[in-house]
Amino acid sequence: NPAGGWDPQELRSIQDFYVKFALTSAKGISEVASIGGFVKEYQVDINPSAMKAHNVNIAQIMDAVKNSNLDNVARTLEYNKVEYLIRVLGYIKSIEDLEESVVAVNNNVPIRLKDVAKIHYGPATRRGGLDKGGSEAVGGVVVARYGANPLEAINNVKAKIAEISPGLPSKTLDDGTISKLTIVPFYDRTGLIKETLGTLEEALSLEVLISIIVVIVLVMNLRASFLISSLLPLGVLMTFIIMKRFGVDANIVALSGIAIAIGVMVDVGVVFTENVIRHLEMKENIGVKGKQLLMVIYNATVEVAGAVITALTTTVVSFLPVFAMEAAEGKLFHPLAFTKTFAMLSALFIGLIIIPTLANIIFSIRFDKRKVRWIFNILLAAIGVALILISGNWLALILIAIGINNLLESRWHQNQKKYVNVINIVLTLSVVIYYLAIIWMPLGAQNSLFTNFLFVITIIGVILGVLMTIVHFYPQILKWCLGHKWQFLSIPIIVVLLGIIIWQGFNNVFSFMPQAVKNTSFFLALDEKFPGIGKEFMPSLDEGSFLLMPTTMPHSGVEENTEVIALLDKKLNSIPEVENVVGKWGRVNSALDPAPTSMFENIINYKSEYMLDEDGHRQRFKVNDNDAYLLIDGSTYNPQEDAFRIIQKDELIYDDKGEYFRQWRDKIKTPDDIWNEIISAAKIPGLTSAPKLQPIQTRLVMLQTGMRAPMGIKVFGPDLETIEKVGFELEDYLKQVEGVQPSSVFADRVVGKPYLEIEIDRKAIARYGITIKSLQSVLSGAIGGMKLTKTVEGRESYDVRVRYAREFRDDPEQIKRILVPASNGAQIPLGELVNLNYVRGPQLIKSENTFLVAYVIFDKKPSYAEVDVVENAQKFLNEKISSGEFKLPGGSSYVFTGNYENQIRATNRLMIVVPISLLLIFLILYFQFRSVTVSLMSFSGILVAFSGGFIMIWLYGQPWFMNFSVAGIEMQNLFQMGTINLSVAVWVGFIALFGIATDDGVIIGTYLKQVFDKNQPETIEGVRKSVLEAGSKRVRPAMMTAATTIIALIPVLSSSGKGSDIMVPMAIPSFGGMTIQVMTMFVVPVLYSMWQEGKVKRLIKKKQKS
Repeated sequence: NPAGGWDPQELRSIQDFYVKFALTSAKGISEVASIGGFVKEYQVDINPSAMKAHNVNIAQIMDAVKNSNLDNVARTLEYNKVEYLIRVLGYIKSIEDLEESVVAVNNNVPIRLKDVAKIHYGPATRRGGLDKGGSEAVGGVVVARYGANPLEAINNVKAKIAEISPGLPSKTLDDGTISKLTIVPFYDRTGLIKETLGTLEEALSLEVLISIIVVIVLVMNLRASFLISSLLPLGVLMTFIIMKRFGVDANIVALSGIAIAIGVMVDVGVVFTENVIRHLEMKENIGVKGKQLLMVIYNATVEVAGAVITALTTTVVSFLPVFAMEAAEGKLFHPLAFTKTFAMLSALFIGLIIIPTLANIIFSIRFDKRKVRWIFNILLAAIGVALILISGNWLALILIAIGINNLLESRWHQNQKKYVNVINIVLTLSVVIYYLAIIWMPLGAQNSLFTNFLFVITIIGVILGVLMTIVHFYPQILKWCLGHKWQFLSIPIIVVLLGIIIWQGFNNVFSFMPQAVKNTSFFLALDEKFPGIGKEFMPSLDEGSFLLMPTTMPHSGVEENTEVIALLDKKLNSIPEVENVVGKWGRVNSALDPAPTSMFENIINYKSEYMLDEDGHRQRFKVNDNDAYLLIDGSTYNPQEDAFRIIQKDELIYDDKGEYFRQWRDKIKTPDDIWNEIISAAKIPGLTSAPKLQPIQTRLVMLQTGMRAPMGIKVFGPDLETIEKVGFELEDYLKQVEGVQPSSVFADRVVGKPYLEIEIDRKAIARYGITIKSLQSVLSGAIGGMKLTKTVEGRESYDVRVRYAREFRDDPEQIKRILVPASNGAQIPLGELVNLNYVRGPQLIKSENTFLVAYVIFDKKPSYAEVDVVENAQKFLNEKISSGEFKLPGGSSYVFTGNYENQIRATNRLMIVVPISLLLIFLILYFQFRSVTVSLMSFSGILVAFSGGFIMIWLYGQPWFMNFSVAGIEMQNLFQMGTINLSVAVWVGFIALFGIATDDGVIIGTYLKQVFDKNQPETIEGVRKSVLEAGSKRVRPAMMTAATTIIALIPVLSSSGKGSDIMVPMAIPSFGGMTIQVMTMFVVPVLYSMWQEGKVKRLIKKKQKS
């Protein structure tokens, strides 16, 4: 809370003249705008009676004040050969200086300022205030420079705060307590940035571990597994180096590019390594050494290099639409396109250069001599013992076990020695899966490590089991497919059709059907089941903070606003999940904030679900045998048995082998639940509700549209009254629209501000020789006060304001008595010159494109998509206009605005660029195969994968899909299943999928071409054998790629930290697409076989004719 013993004026002065300038000097900071407290002024309160008695007027008083605060120089004086600068000191130093200023001289008697006015310190008129948890506070809003790195700017501000904090003033209170000022940030993006990066780092770590597991299981060769696995950390490291070189910041979206690229990076390693192993296992190459080994590796690398380069090129080209994005989406996703491109280039470099080199080194190592073998394995066991003694990590027993297992190999029977490698692989897998379970903890901290370990094994085992089964039975399945081509091809055709129906909606796809068919129950049922995927601009990022922006009535004054925001903050602060609340009413002292005094902004920082460390990672704390947390004071707290209470981090005991600590109540499952608690607490008479907003999201929307909501209507009209009338009508109609949250609809109260208008009687002022300008000047000074000069007090500078004393201007009757000097020197009461009228007027006037404008804001219900809601609203309003129920006045119009506009712009852009990108991919395939037919076959993988992505999006929104629990954890909650709308993030996921989907098609097509060039089959049976031969060569690496991509994305899909809101929608298309894309391993060979069989049939017919 604000420091005791300091009044708001003192705090504001310290903020304005010390803290503000110090923070502005931090690198990367553009502005520091002050808010709250009282701005100190020298106030000259005129006594009209004294002014009249001394026969002076307000203009003379103003001149006296302006002329009493001047410093000047009289050049120089040379005296005794020394030059002196002559300075005339005339700055005001105190109230006494002002009091002695001469206004006029009557009968040789000076009339001083103190004779006609009372001079004192006072607060300037307030147009905004700051409240923290119910107590008035003083603060500043720090604005970063355009293009500056946010984290660097924040760290620079923190460093500057640490630098100036020791010098902040302190005072001793009456009770002897020393009260020292401190600077406490109330909104800091550092936590959000670190937590999002922590989420991505954890996802990348899990992807790398899972990839290693998949490689070990499928390759069943530790040397080859090491070779492939080394690609991942090397590739990621090289990507970071290139990012640093090209100035690409490591933000959530940029790191998502690496996460998406992991599967392709593994694919590169798998293709090169698997081909090297296959060549080494050929009879003629078994046991080769030296230059022969080098040539085998070289030939194996060259054999697939062309296909890999083509596959990676298509992946890079597939991201051209992302590079072509503009505005907000371009700024957001350009880093992702760069990082994925860097990752692809790194993988290609490592695959072409590093892997063959490492392969030559690794496969050259031979343990032929028994002594070398014994020394190596004894050393391995010794390292395990040393690790146990040094770190106490008993997992090092695995090293001892592998060493002993290898030492005992010589004692095993010859036909049992093959199990030595299997045992080593099982031991290695156990360690990797154990660490994966520790880091991942998919079933949460409430379940034991062993339960999580079993769950991880089950997930990986099921997926690998299915894919390995396909590998095992691939020849038989492909043989059946080749014999029943059309029966098989009907499956991918149905999949593609289903994907299109899910995307566009059943009714849109079959709109050509007769109306009679459309009215059947079957058609209506399918239309309801497949309505099409909703559209939105971007899934909202969970920022860890909410921004509540209600408004009071336009006529509410400063006192009312201060009381209401204090009450609101206290109520919000009472929610257990809320960490702190800071409220602002009105505006800060900046041109960037034109808010009226009736607008509130409450930044609500809520606690993370689990207690985190400084880097945004979940932290473990000590528990006893009953799973109760041990506290510093010796007591315990068991969340399962004890009543909920707030526990601070410093009350718990850190233990890296303990349990995570959940900070939310049991009934609070998601941030949406916290928002519902906030809305419930914010129900105060005279205060409106507000749409769900977050600080960064709101600033982006306000910068783009000027509104404080993601959706809204701009109403244009000839005058403010007409605009307000149309706005009120739209407000009523929008509450009836399907998908609109009625409580969030709010039309601007344009002319709701009470005005006291002073109407000048021109004949009356002419009678006294008074001009309009002089009259208005008197009124401005007498009522509002005029800032006539500024004092200079070292660093500090304060305005000097002149106006009537409060008791002579605080009601209309007193205003009528204000004296206006006439041309003959007489003082005329204002009431004889003007008429006072009470009217309603605007509290804020807004215009766009020279037209007056007002806003009607609204929000959607949770299960609806933004674009669908806007389209529903447009349709509803058009119907009302067509029926004549809603009539727009002449000269008025309205347009929908918000994220809807961004989505339309981004979609229109993608609709142009994506087809161009696909055409370029096709051209690259053509350059690889020199055949349109083969290129189209490889291209077919995109259609299948594309449909798979849409099918997975549809499944995610089905209530029955994954509707079961494991160890008390709902699988739908674990994988964050719910309605997924088609946003820019999802399209980026599809664009990433396009590149991956062509890879298998390119490489299987290359193998087919090589085999057919070698075999030259002339019969249908020969064609099918050649297809089987090529398919059998590629199926294992293809399944490894699919397994790696699918399994590696599971931790991303189950991630719940900050940033997962963006990652999950991008990952779903790849997950669904790669799951279905396994079919490509059958589609391409079957299509190739059909093509070649057609050639053979035509050749046979030609021979028969001849």
